[in-house]
Amino acid sequence: MSPDVAVIGAGVSGLAVAEELAARGCDVQVLERHATIGGKACSQRFGSFLMEHGPTTMNAAQRGAMERLATLGLTDCAIDLGAGVRRRYLRDGGALHAITLHRAGFLLSPYLSLRGRLSLLAEVLRPPRRDAGEESVQAFITRRFGHEFARKVMEPMVAGVFMGDSRALSVEAAFPKLVEMERRFGSVLRGALAARRGREPGRRLFSWREGIATLPRMLARRLAGRITTGVAVSTIRRVPGGFAVTTARDGTLRCRAVVLAVQPHVAAALLEAADPQGAEALSGVASPPVAVVFLGYRRAQVDHPLDGLGYLTTRAEGQIISGVQFQSTMFEGRAPHGHVALSCYVGGARNPALARLPASELARAVHRELAQTLSIAGEPAVARVRHWPLGLPQYDLGHVARRAVIEQAHLRLPGLFLTGNYLDGVSVTNCLERARGVALNVLQGLEAQETGIRARNGVSWASGAGRVPG
Repeated sequence: MSPDVAVIGAGVSGLAVAEELAARGCDVQVLERHATIGGKACSQRFGSFLMEHGPTTMNAAQRGAMERLATLGLTDCAIDLGAGVRRRYLRDGGALHAITLHRAGFLLSPYLSLRGRLSLLAEVLRPPRRDAGEESVQAFITRRFGHEFARKVMEPMVAGVFMGDSRALSVEAAFPKLVEMERRFGSVLRGALAARRGREPGRRLFSWREGIATLPRMLARRLAGRITTGVAVSTIRRVPGGFAVTTARDGTLRCRAVVLAVQPHVAAALLEAADPQGAEALSGVASPPVAVVFLGYRRAQVDHPLDGLGYLTTRAEGQIISGVQFQSTMFEGRAPHGHVALSCYVGGARNPALARLPASELARAVHRELAQTLSIAGEPAVARVRHWPLGLPQYDLGHVARRAVIEQAHLRLPGLFLTGNYLDGVSVTNCLERARGVALNVLQGLEAQETGIRARNGVSWASGAGRVPG
C-alpha cells in the first residue's frame, strides 16, 4: 500500500483534510490508533438522552465551514437552537445572574456595577496600544474595558471556550479579531459596530439530531475503504520520494506526503527525530485534563426555567463547575419527554486536578453544586462522566511564535503538513475551515514534487510528454 498521502489521525481535522483530498482525486489513506473515528467529536445516545462527550455546536457564521457542510449534504438536516434560549447566565458570588441576549445586555443588566458599565462604554475613548509584544486576554480586556468586565465576563468566557485561564492565554492567539479591531478602528466597540454582524452569536449555533458526531460519520462514509483504525504510528522518516510511516504492528507505509492530524504531544513525539524544532514548539502546547459530567433530571425536579444556553462561572474558591450547558433547551431530542439534560464541564487550566476525580465522586460533587445553583430537588435520573486526560489546547502566551514554527514544518520537511485545533481555533468549524487550506497546500506540494521529478527526467510539465528542447 503506497498512497499519495497518509493522514495520521481520524478526528474531524484529519477526516476533513482526507475527504477534501479524495474529492480532488488524490489517493489518500487515513490511519487512526483508536478503534473509533471522530476524536472528541463523540455523541452517545442512551435511551432518549443524547450526551455530547466533546464539542456541542457548530457556528453558522463561519462561511467556509458552511460551504463545506453544504457539499457534504449536512446543512438541510441541521437543527437550530431551540426557541427557549432567551438569556445568557453568569454565576458570580454563588448567585446566578440573567443577562438578556440583546447587544446592550451588559449595559442593561445590574450584573456589572454602574462604574463597570461606564468603564465598558468608555472603551471607545481609550487610545489603542502602540507598543509591541504579546498580551494576555486579561491584560487586554482590563486595558480596554476595565477590571470588572475582565473578571466577571471575560474570565468566565475564556473558561467556557478554552477551559482556560484568561491570565495565561494570549489574546492575539485566542481572540485575534479583538486585536485586529483595536488596530484597525482604535476601539473594539467601534470595530464590532462596523462589522454589523446582525443577530446575536448564540442564534448562529446549530447541530444535528444525533449530535456533532454526525459530521465525522459523514466524512468517514465518504472515505469508505480509506480509513484504517487500530493502527498506532511509531515513526515517520524522510526517504527518497517521500516518507516511510512505520506502525507498531502493521508494517511500514510509503507515501509522498504526510498530514499529521493528531494531538500536539503525539505530533511532537513523531517529529522528535525528523523535525526537532517543530517538535519543541508542539511540546509547548498544554492540554490540561477536562471532565464532562452529563446529568439528566425529571423536569419537575428543576425549579430554574433553564431558558438559556447554560451558564459560565467566575473563579471562586471551592467551586467545581466551570460551565454548564442546558442541552435539552438548546436542541430538541436531547432528553425524553418530561426530562431535562445538562452538561457540566470541570477541570481545564483552572482546576486540572478536579478533572481526574473518579467518575462517581465527580458526579456527586457536580450534582451537589448544580442542585444549589439551579434549585434541583432529588437525585439525577441519569449520570454519566467522560474523562479527557488531555482536554482543549491552551493558546498561552508565546503561542503565536510557537504556531509560526509549527506551520513552517513543511519548509523544513517538504511534504509534511500539520493540522488540528491547537493552531488557530479550537471549534469544530475552525477545524473544518482550516482543512481545505491544508488540503490545497498538500496538493501544491505534490504538484511541486511532480514538477521536480519531471524536470530531472527532462519531461515538460506543461505538455506532459516529450523532451525539453536542448
